[in-house]
This record gives sequence, C-alpha cells and structure tokens, in this order.
Amino acid sequence: MGKRENFTVGKIEAFTCMEGKQQSIYWDGKTPGLGLRVTAAGTRSYVFETQLHGKTIRITIGDVRTWTVGKAQAEATRLKGLTDQGTDPRQVKADKAAASEAAQAHAKRQAMTVSEVWNAYVADRTPTWGERHLRDHANMTKPDYPLASLLPLNISELDADHVKAWLRTEAARRPTQAALGYRLLRAFVRWCADTPAFKDVTHADACSTRTAKDTLPKPGVKDDCLQREQLPVWFAAVRSIGNPVIAAYLQALLLTGPRREELAGLKWEDVDFQWKAVTIKDKVEGQRVIPLTPFVASLLAALPRRNEWVFSSPTSASGRLMEPSIQHRRVTAAAGLDALSLHGLRRSFGTLSEWCEVPVGVVAQIQGHKPSAIAEKHYRRRPLDLLRMWHEKIEAWILEQAGVQFVADQSAAGLRVVK
Repeated sequence: MGKRENFTVGKIEAFTCMEGKQQSIYWDGKTPGLGLRVTAAGTRSYVFETQLHGKTIRITIGDVRTWTVGKAQAEATRLKGLTDQGTDPRQVKADKAAASEAAQAHAKRQAMTVSEVWNAYVADRTPTWGERHLRDHANMTKPDYPLASLLPLNISELDADHVKAWLRTEAARRPTQAALGYRLLRAFVRWCADTPAFKDVTHADACSTRTAKDTLPKPGVKDDCLQREQLPVWFAAVRSIGNPVIAAYLQALLLTGPRREELAGLKWEDVDFQWKAVTIKDKVEGQRVIPLTPFVASLLAALPRRNEWVFSSPTSASGRLMEPSIQHRRVTAAAGLDALSLHGLRRSFGTLSEWCEVPVGVVAQIQGHKPSAIAEKHYRRRPLDLLRMWHEKIEAWILEQAGVQFVADQSAAGLRVVK
C-alpha cells in the first residue's frame, strides 16, 4: 500500500487518477484496509484490501456517491473484523445472496397454485400412465368435478384441514367420484412430498388414511355378472348395436375375459389369424398370449382396418374406441341388465367358465390373474394349444347358451380395408 492520508470529504473529491494509469488507489490513514479507487474515467469507489490465509483480497465497498466517509470506514472496520477471525467476507456475502435467493424461490413456490403443480405432476407422470388413468386425471379437474375446487388454492394451503373439509362436502354429494378424486389427490401429494422442487412447500400429511376412513363410505364388493339364463338377452341386445366395432368389442370382452383397456388397446399386429393367437398388453405382467377362438376370430376379421387399432373409431382423437361403456349401458338398460358394467363382463367370463369345469388355473392364465397357489406359480406352464382347447370349450358353451348360431369353419372371412 502507498502513502496514507486521513480521508475527508474534501480530500476524497481532490484525489485524481494518476496520469497514464487506468486507476489509482489512495489509502485511509485512519482505517486499516480502507482505500479509494479513482479510475481514469473519474469513477470513485471505496475498496477494502487485506491479507487472508496468506493471500491478498480486495473487496469493493461502493461508490462515493452512496457511501459517506464515515459509513465506508465503518464497513471497512467490519470487514477487517471478519478477516481477522479467518472469515472471508466474500463468502459471507455469497451465502447471504444464496439464502435470499432461496427464500425468494421458496416464497414463489409457496404461492404456486395447486393447478400449476398438478400440471407439472401430470406432465412428469404421463409416460408411466395408461390412457384411462390419464383421462381420469383430466376429468377430475374439469369444472364441477371433485378436484376442481382445490385447484385455485396455493400448494402451501393444501393441508389436512382443507382436504378433510373438501372430502366431506364431495362425499356427501357424489361418494364414488369423491373416492376416485381422493385417491388421485393422495398420489399427487405423495409425489409433491418426494419431489425436491415442491417438498418444502407441501403438507405431506394432507391426505391421511383416517380422513378417508371417517369420510368415505366403505366400498362394497362388486358382483355384477351375467348369469347363464341372461346370455340370450344380452347377446341379442349387443348384436343389435348399429356400430359393428362396439358390438364386436363387447362380445370379445365377454368371450376372452380381459381388462377393458387391454382389449381396447389391441392392435392388428397383436392378432395372429394364422396361428390363432392374440398378444395382450398385460396390466400386471407386461404382456400375455391367449388363444384366438373361432367366434372371436370371425368378429375381428369382419372389422374394418381403418388404422393400427383393431377396435378403431373414425371420430376419436386417438383413432380407437375410447368409451364403449356408454353404448353398453344403453343396451343393458334396454335388456333389463342395468347393473352390468364392462368389468362385470370380465367377471362373467371367469364365472361362466365354471359351467365347463375348466381348471381354475387355465382361466386365470387367460385372464391375466396372478397364480394363487404354489403349484400354479412354480409348476404350471400351460402351452397355448392347451389353453385353446379349454378356451374354445368355454366359447362354444357360452354361444350355445346364448342361442347364437355359429359354425367354426365359416369364421375365415376375408379382411376388409376401409379408406
């Protein structure tokens, strides 16, 4: 450091940059480390310089227009105290800036609405969800649907009290939809609690098990199922549907016993007419191969090939059948079978197969149920031909009871391409 002079207002104004230099620094004789930097352009600012851990550090305090001599001397004294203790003032400043930035970010996240965070959640989880699950999330947040009233809340406001009051209102109004909305909300809250960006603004206990038990009605065991004597009226109603795609879908759902979306998502590449096999995207195991029985083969072969989907739809955005339950409810109501759901058709396949004395493991393998016994799990690997033998018996018996006339050798109808 050069010559020191006690800083005064007059001297501060008198200091100039030495000729031929970009900047000159003058040092205060009263306050250790305090200097005044004057640039060739005339800019004047206070600086602090000292030794820390064997190295010289220099910190800009501020412009002389905003810092008086007294304030600059006080700041230099503070900085000197820190460095004497081995603390780097630059790190302290950086830490304060980071804390301030984190606090601002935290406040910003707290102010985010449930709707904004919900959209981030759906975008993150969409690759792992099926179409029906994704549709449920979209539907539940539509106006006048259960979750719509929660969307304007700040995410930080979504606590146990809010959820309890919301669920009590929704359960009294529409218990079934409230139960679905609550399950979706609970998964959403768990995702928020596990996501670093929202973990610190989420009430992880917002959806408690006790709240659901105390508010939602206990779910009953669903037992809708076609009885043997109901088969004629059901088949007659379904086969009278003007849309051949929906009619074929519903009959195939009963005769093969899959989950509704497993069958709806069937593509032409999954159907092997030559070797009489159908590959189904299994919800549990990934995929399974089941027999293509004669009557079902005739139904599929008669369908138009509009696109990649077996059960196609020219009016659907996805190109395939999306909501067959609407038409099914109409025909079942007309047939006096109001309570029969699409999943009830899957249940019917398993129940009706008992009339044919089919081994339980065969039905489970066709439907994609996990083995329920050690022998089934570890020692039964039935080939497709064996499954076909039993499956064709089930189909023939159901058609016989329904009064549907079908001759197997007439099932090889040619495929039609619809442009």
